Amino acid sequence: MTWDILIRGGFVIDGSGGPARPADVAIAGGRIAELGPGLSGEALRVIDADGLVVTPGFIDIKTHSDFVLPINPKAESKLRQGVTTEIIGHCGYSVAPVLPGKTQLLADYLSGGAPWLPFREMSFPNYLDTFPAVSVNAGMLVGHNTLRLMVMGLEDRAPTPAELDQMLQLLDAGLRAGALGLSTGLFTPPGSFAKPDEIHALCAVAARHRAAYFTHIRDESNRMEDALEEAIAVARAFPVHVQIVHLKCSGVDNWGQAARVLQRLAQARGEGCDIDCDAYPYAAGANPLKNLLPPWVQVGGNEAMLARLATPEAREGIAADIADSGLNNWGRIPSWEAVQVSISPNRPDTAGKTVAALAAERGIDPIDQICDHLIADSGATRVLITSISEDDIRTIVKSPEALVGSDGNCIADYGIVGQGLPHPRFYGTFPKIISRYVRDEGLLPLERAIHKMTGGTARALKLRDRGRLAPGYRADITLFDPADFRDEATYAAPHRYPSGPRTTVLVNGVVVINNAAHTGALPGTVLRRGTDGMVG
Repeated sequence: MTWDILIRGGFVIDGSGGPARPADVAIAGGRIAELGPGLSGEALRVIDADGLVVTPGFIDIKTHSDFVLPINPKAESKLRQGVTTEIIGHCGYSVAPVLPGKTQLLADYLSGGAPWLPFREMSFPNYLDTFPAVSVNAGMLVGHNTLRLMVMGLEDRAPTPAELDQMLQLLDAGLRAGALGLSTGLFTPPGSFAKPDEIHALCAVAARHRAAYFTHIRDESNRMEDALEEAIAVARAFPVHVQIVHLKCSGVDNWGQAARVLQRLAQARGEGCDIDCDAYPYAAGANPLKNLLPPWVQVGGNEAMLARLATPEAREGIAADIADSGLNNWGRIPSWEAVQVSISPNRPDTAGKTVAALAAERGIDPIDQICDHLIADSGATRVLITSISEDDIRTIVKSPEALVGSDGNCIADYGIVGQGLPHPRFYGTFPKIISRYVRDEGLLPLERAIHKMTGGTARALKLRDRGRLAPGYRADITLFDPADFRDEATYAAPHRYPSGPRTTVLVNGVVVINNAAHTGALPGTVLRRGTDGMVG
């Protein structure tokens, strides 16, 4: 037998949660052919894994890389972390479908996350069929916010029966084409304008296709308990997997609640609900600046919002709402020092500066600074918001059930995607779990951490043959030195890859990262859900 690749002499952690063991891994035809100690046989290529851990490729269950993969197909910031698969189209934001005449509407709406992505009219099936060659595997979700925007615009009302039917038909088309499921972003317009009955109507379509439901719940701060119950109600009502994405207890009033939230999810699972969560290990989140404001600010679309922000009445209303309940979805922050400009396409000089500092420079109120900045940037400003307790992060990281998702884009330290100061999670989520919380703090064993990044995630996603190292499985494989695999990205200097000069990553049996260098290979595939609900 001559294999394509033989990985020799490493310690295999197979993604099941079981202990590491010395073993070789043989690869043929893009799949794992054999696994065991001291494999004999010839190989076209032998990779020396002495001193390295060999694991399944990490599965990033929560990303927005659909905003950048078409313009950065090499996906360096993810692959250098060991990520081989990304799930995209989250928080209700998908880049398809785009109905005739609605291209600019979607481009304006997503400008805070995808300022450089070219948009075009396309159905969801066409989106899947024409997705470009990239270095990672990608599974796509149909975004509810995008559906609502296409059908209703940014209107704060219930859909008419005809409008709801159109959304259901668009979702059905995407799921028939193989989309993994439906995503919602109920924290911000237009998703926040939808009542639970609208979401249930859409989830009934997902259930018919044996698809999944991924939700950025309606509130992650002061009304989190109600938002959590809304998600659990979907899992109770429909035979679908429900994934609560980037779980957090945001805002100083809500710190210390992570254990209670995890217990509620465990209780729901005990009652028969198929529900999971994921999280990233950082105290700051990231979002378009406009989403921190009360939802009424965005009614009518981008032009209406920008005109509204210029009025004293709107600024007074924004100030009153924030004084009453904090930032939309994020809760109360200690001060405006907690909000920092990340990317500002039209004001790049402001990247890295806080709202407090920018307001002080101009001698104006922070609310006026925010409104002026959004107007100058046509609404496209993106910010970091420090609003999460480190103790809650540790509680979630330690939990065997909470999966790992970066909520980050695949970018690089050069070119158009290398602009600004993005969240360091784009470069560091997975090595940070391994280096800080496994190695430095001993919160959990490495095998459990790997399971939360691979086998556990594959189970939640119903991936047919990924997430494990076992014969017959796809050869998505990550090799790294457990003593030298550390996140290097910081808030001040985020465009930094993890340490580890021997890190090597294979996607579908093709070496994409070789000793921490990208080979240029683009072997990723679009993952599609079958009629049995499994994804292959």
